[in-house]
Amino acid sequence: MVILHEGSPVKVMDFHHHTPGNLRAMVQARLRNLLTGNSFEFRFRSNDTLERVVLEQQKMEYLYSDGSHHHFMNNQNYEQVALTEEELGDAAQWLMPNLTIEVEFYNGTPIGVTLPMSMELTVTDTEPVLKGATASNSNKPATLENGVSISVPPFIVVGEKIRVNPAESKYIERVK
Repeated sequence: MVILHEGSPVKVMDFHHHTPGNLRAMVQARLRNLLTGNSFEFRFRSNDTLERVVLEQQKMEYLYSDGSHHHFMNNQNYEQVALTEEELGDAAQWLMPNLTIEVEFYNGTPIGVTLPMSMELTVTDTEPVLKGATASNSNKPATLENGVSISVPPFIVVGEKIRVNPAESKYIERVK
């Protein structure tokens, strides 16, 4: 959820409802400012009012990076926008040419992206398969075609296509 806090849009990363003894209930929240990228904690009381912010989202295609900015293009009107590494955060490592993602806009200014729920990528480097390790519960590191390293089951081999959740950097399943 994105709310307006002290004039800036902030994303609620985590929250905890707390009712201490004989005191009034409160919500302790971890927030991230979408304009600056700073994270902070804030305590909301029961009489505080919140204003929910609706971000405009547009499907855009990732084009290229020029070192300082990552460029995206809207396929309907061919309008291009550029986002910095700080604005993208951890999402920057998952960008690949021709990837279509949702770019979030606040008051007409691009402030971030929403990654797809899953991506299909090829494993470029991992340890060899150990004989008899198919039922093992321990994972091994693997490098994907975009350079990201994640943990995969021991039966995954180099050159295999797998489905991953980019938001959590987790292996989902093998693609057949």
